[in-house]
Amino acid sequence: MGKRLELGVIHEEDITLINLLNPKIAVMYLSPLPQFINPANGSILGQALVLGTMQIVISVFVNAMIAVSAATIAVFLMHRSTFALVQRWVMDTVLAGLAVKMATEAPR
Repeated sequence: MGKRLELGVIHEEDITLINLLNPKIAVMYLSPLPQFINPANGSILGQALVLGTMQIVISVFVNAMIAVSAATIAVFLMHRSTFALVQRWVMDTVLAGLAVKMATEAPR
């Protein structure tokens, strides 16, 4: 019957498909790569594969560390009711300030 649409839920296979179909990702990845490849050092394909693998391993590690850090901070802050109160007060103040600024600005 197909996948059920769940609002606010993005599945891993969806992210992979989105990244594979995004031409900006390919351009961003492939454009700086040639400056690190030297034909005198052997196979161009081999060098590209080694550099690509290194980039993927480093990216996975960095993104995993960011995710673990964010989860740890979220759990820490979730148990602090004072933080939620301060966060709400700060956001309300910022939004009220932006509203006042927009209301008092002269039209262009």
